Amino acid sequence: MYANSRVPHSAQNDIHTQLAALLDRRTGQPFRQPIADYNRRAFAEFVAARERFGAGRGLIVDSCCGTGESSFALAREFPDHFVVGVDQSALRLARGQRLAAPDNVLLLRADLVDFWRLLADAGVRVQRHALFYPNPWPKIGQLARRWHAHAVFPTVLALGGILECRSNWRIYTEEFAFAVERLSGLPARSEPWLPERATTAFERKYLESGHALYRVVVDLEAAPWAPDVPDVPDVPAPGVGA
Repeated sequence: MYANSRVPHSAQNDIHTQLAALLDRRTGQPFRQPIADYNRRAFAEFVAARERFGAGRGLIVDSCCGTGESSFALAREFPDHFVVGVDQSALRLARGQRLAAPDNVLLLRADLVDFWRLLADAGVRVQRHALFYPNPWPKIGQLARRWHAHAVFPTVLALGGILECRSNWRIYTEEFAFAVERLSGLPARSEPWLPERATTAFERKYLESGHALYRVVVDLEAAPWAPDVPDVPDVPAPGVGA
């Protein structure tokens, strides 16, 4: 499994030529997708767990958490914060739930498009938000499936906090930084990333395969204006990472 991973292959060698226009169309659009009942139930589970820990404590969201390895690492690094790791895969989450978890973490199965919207609708602000190695959707025609080009991305920015995205595909983080800057007005840039130790299974595999890693870190609390937060349209959500 390890040391044999390939860097995402794409005919695209720079920021997608249609990204700016797509982002401009996303801004302020009225969207109509209803929130699924199972995501409402998952959100209620999150609210109850956070209240037990202390709703006034800082919140960290680990999106596309996979097995929750990164969620556990964040929970140990920030023991005074509550960490929720969210992923669509019941199988990956089940592997993580077999492990001993810190007291300040919850692993949750939910569609992030709905979960992010529910956070925003409830007026929840996050202190940190991790997007570690999401599915890059590297084909040129898959732009709209990348999180930073998805219709829900203004909602992600509106949640605030320190947002960090990591990828082994340089173009993904360059596009992510471009989207953050265009929608929020904040300067953002992609930078090389070499962790002292891996935080996720994907990060470990990529390091052992000799990949260059990249990340974007931006403090959304410094945004000069709050992005519009539309409802989310009936479009497919991107795949999740580990």
